[in-house]
Amino acid sequence: MGRVTERRRVVRIRGGVAGTRPDTLVAEEPLEIRLNGKPLAITMRTPGDDFALAVGFLVSEGVLAHASDVQAVTYCEGATDEGTNTYNVVNVHLAAGVALPDISLERNVYTTSSCGLCGKASLDAVRTATRFPGLAADPVRVSAAVLGELPDRLRAVQKVFDRTGGLHAAALFSARGELLDVREDVGRHNAVDKIVGRALQDGRLPLGGAVLLVSGRASFELAQKAVMAGIPVLAAVSAPSSLAVDLALESGLTLVGFLRGQDMNIYAGEERVTL
Repeated sequence: MGRVTERRRVVRIRGGVAGTRPDTLVAEEPLEIRLNGKPLAITMRTPGDDFALAVGFLVSEGVLAHASDVQAVTYCEGATDEGTNTYNVVNVHLAAGVALPDISLERNVYTTSSCGLCGKASLDAVRTATRFPGLAADPVRVSAAVLGELPDRLRAVQKVFDRTGGLHAAALFSARGELLDVREDVGRHNAVDKIVGRALQDGRLPLGGAVLLVSGRASFELAQKAVMAGIPVLAAVSAPSSLAVDLALESGLTLVGFLRGQDMNIYAGEERVTL
């Protein structure tokens, strides 16, 4: 299993004076996700929670919705020509009866910007693939005061960020502001997949009544992952994209951006946020 951090020699200049010292960097390694033994996707990630990352990704793909959909998740032995285990290849074995999606170079996967889908086609793909279509009916309410406290609570538990300054984070909170889970990764989408994957493994999907907070911007991909997991509120410390707002409006997702203290912008689903 790869390390979460690595040490490197750096030249540090302070006040015009140069010196050398070791620095702690976040590790970044590729993870190949296989489905029933067939290659499906490769993502650059911070090692750790790899099984949760893999199954969380498959929730976003519309393949998984419940823990019972998975027979097993394993590292692939003999992943190199020398037959060694790199711990960078994960195979998800589907349970009997779970439909296997089309796995080919021509498949229309909508979870990355390179998939060839955009605009209305992307919105349609999420709407037709989600296993939890009742998002708009989620009755959760969260106060603006609670939302304003969440970034500081997230920052307080970002242990690896404190050592490296180079990680994104995603955290799951209750409507009362209770921290339910937090994950860090070099990719913000991976951090969310780890949250969602852990929830699937624990039998907690859909994540109704929950608030997902991300440390960066709210892209379409992150909004899509929230919708696919049944999360009614997505908040970000930075800006959303236009397509993320479109998806939130269409799906019933509450989308909050520029969440900084008690200041925030609500782009969709403002009825869930109380003053």
